[in-house]
Amino acid sequence: MFEYSSDVKLIILVTFMMFVMVFFMPYVDRKLCNRLGIVLDDSLSKNPNADRLLHLRKIILIFIFGVYVMMVLYVAFFSRSAANDYLIHIALFEDFANAIKIDFGILSFIRTIFTDGFKEAVTHVKLNKIEDIYQVYLNIAMFVPMGYLLPYVFDWFRRHIRFRTVVTCFLISFVIENLQLITKIGFYDVDDLVSNTIGAYIGQGLYVLFAYFLTHPDFRKELKRMKRWRNRAHKRAIYPFFSKIHVLRVTLFASNKEKVFDFYENKLGFRLRRLIPYQDDSYFLFDFGKNQIEVLCNPKYKDLPMQKITIACNNSEYLKKNLEKHGIETSDYGSDIYTGLRTFSFMGPDNTMITIIEE
Repeated sequence: MFEYSSDVKLIILVTFMMFVMVFFMPYVDRKLCNRLGIVLDDSLSKNPNADRLLHLRKIILIFIFGVYVMMVLYVAFFSRSAANDYLIHIALFEDFANAIKIDFGILSFIRTIFTDGFKEAVTHVKLNKIEDIYQVYLNIAMFVPMGYLLPYVFDWFRRHIRFRTVVTCFLISFVIENLQLITKIGFYDVDDLVSNTIGAYIGQGLYVLFAYFLTHPDFRKELKRMKRWRNRAHKRAIYPFFSKIHVLRVTLFASNKEKVFDFYENKLGFRLRRLIPYQDDSYFLFDFGKNQIEVLCNPKYKDLPMQKITIACNNSEYLKKNLEKHGIETSDYGSDIYTGLRTFSFMGPDNTMITIIEE
């Protein structure tokens, strides 16, 4: 993506941008949120205007991310002129090999670290081309903020950070390299793809280390409890299927089949997968993706006890507004007694309470 320039301003620009995006911006963000009484871990905020402020915060973060993208495009395309011909460099790790030379090979270098010590091993390392060192550094440093900001700004990346962030950064780098080839601006360089992906992986690790740990201060305690549970449970009956099973179906009881159908299909949008009439009984099976609700309906059921369903959602504010838009009255926000996460609830037929918890 980048080629060495004698102008040190480019190196300073990229380093400054990396520092601001990865360290300074999140520090200011957290300070302001703490001052305003806003929490960032999906718990209930003290500030009654937290939803509006969080929405404003999201807009500002997206704007900052857009500024960063514009800087990447400037450095990759607009800071240089087009070449006369297509330039392709596909020799993998050649930049690394040109930049650093080890007298007796990498395996001997590793062996020397263990036998004679790190200092002795370093004496056999020589810097050949400082230009290639700069190029590798620039390509790594430019994508560190990308790997950091994608999960910091967007929920979609935060939910599956290990896979989505790095793969997306690789694809972005791949597109940039191809556009440089098409427009004849710079090289199509395979080493740049590797360097950019390394930078994204570093940025992702910095996000987990700083941003996630600071917004989830009990993470280490939870991790220790999880490890203790694994040590006890790994020989138990269903533990080998830990990642292969989930709760599929919830069973409810009801008395009026017309109200049941109207509420779950017409108002909420569940799909009626099957209805089995049997004498006075009606057996409903509704589904919504992988989630199923079974309703056993009989007009003889009277004074049913409280029935509860808890549903996880990663955008409860929007869901709450949408429910109210469709005539479903919802409660004020509360806090889950087990996790502290933000919740609200609404009532369904036959004394059924449905609770939405922020995921």
